[in-house]
Amino acid sequence: MTSGGSGDERTATFVFPDAERRLRVLVIGPAGAQTIAVPASGSLVFGRGTECNVRVDHASVSRRHLALHAGTPPSIEDLGSSNGTRLSGRRIEARKREPLTPGTIVEMGMATLVLQAGEDELARASLPPPSAQPNDGTHTPTMQRLHKVVDLVARGRISVILLGETGVGKEVMAETIHRRSPRAKGPFVRINCAALPENLLEAELFGYERGAFTGAAQAKPGLIESADGGTFLLDEAGELPMSTQVKLLRVLESKEVQRLGALRPRAVDVRFLAATNRDLEALSATGAFRSDLFYRLNGMSITIPPLRERQDEIPVLARTFVAEECAELGIPEVPITPNAQAALLAHRWPGNVRELRNTIERAVLLAHGGPIDVEHLAQPRPSMPAGSLDLPSEVESLERRRILDALERAGGNQRQAAELLGISRRTLISRLDAYDLPRPKKGKV
Repeated sequence: MTSGGSGDERTATFVFPDAERRLRVLVIGPAGAQTIAVPASGSLVFGRGTECNVRVDHASVSRRHLALHAGTPPSIEDLGSSNGTRLSGRRIEARKREPLTPGTIVEMGMATLVLQAGEDELARASLPPPSAQPNDGTHTPTMQRLHKVVDLVARGRISVILLGETGVGKEVMAETIHRRSPRAKGPFVRINCAALPENLLEAELFGYERGAFTGAAQAKPGLIESADGGTFLLDEAGELPMSTQVKLLRVLESKEVQRLGALRPRAVDVRFLAATNRDLEALSATGAFRSDLFYRLNGMSITIPPLRERQDEIPVLARTFVAEECAELGIPEVPITPNAQAALLAHRWPGNVRELRNTIERAVLLAHGGPIDVEHLAQPRPSMPAGSLDLPSEVESLERRRILDALERAGGNQRQAAELLGISRRTLISRLDAYDLPRPKKGKV
């Protein structure tokens, strides 16, 4: 991966509230990483061709793949590439410019681009080739790409916003960033911004001195102060009250925290991560979230895809959760039957990884030390909204269809059908009775 062309090497200036930050683009490719200054005017062309300003020599990248246009804000344009360009996981339309804010991830074939604002160790980091990357335990290219970005982000000091649906694993990813960072030996502290009323939230975040309010019998350091030398996660950051946002912004700008009732601030060295399922950029545009705080937190934004888009991960995660639950219970690890695995893959998982973990933990208990089968996955509910689907109904539909298919393939022979399904003949008969399916006549072939 090399930079070339005769583009203007001057660095652009993009004005944020309270600060001017120079822009550069971080390019993470199959062969390594580099940072390129964004010109004050004009465009940078990225692609496999030797004529491009920034060359990424990989078959997944088109000869002229995309252009980054200077401006306020800058924008990107897919130049008609064969594999397309994705902005925060969304494929953008070719030949149409899309605004690009610092921290947003752009996918270009097997390469990743991130617009950066401000000096940071991340801009000087060198990413080794994929072969040197640690195995992240997944099989999906999307998650492998995401973990490569996380590995690089973890080395720096920049704040990170983790985006994704509820239960998708944002908190786990935050812990991963901390664990892979130079701050790994320091504390990892988190707070759920939606779990506390405003007055208690501020006391928990910033701490207080004795007598600061009624009931403050002794001084108490805040969670931000207790994270000194480590990492602090603002979970559900989109729920921060506006008054708390103002005080948090001061901490990010001054690197000092002032306890409630204190006369002097205390210096803190904390890296901030934020997790949310809300669009903070859209909220800041409407005034519901401070734009200056958004830009301070958004050194980089990482979107974690929902589990339904990571199907190859489901069997891996399921086995991991089985092993963890069996170890917790002190019992030998139990297998998952083929039918149960098929049911897991058929489900849409609206609750994402959290729902899968709960389902597996419940199934291990219901299986009583035996293999996890389809009936152990189901959780009957007293009522469901009209027209909705849940795991039990999907499991029942899938199992009925598989039983009927197996019986048809076996010519009605129950023993052979049971073998095809990977269950005992007795279990097959019980499932036939449970689903009110007629038993084939004995001797039918």
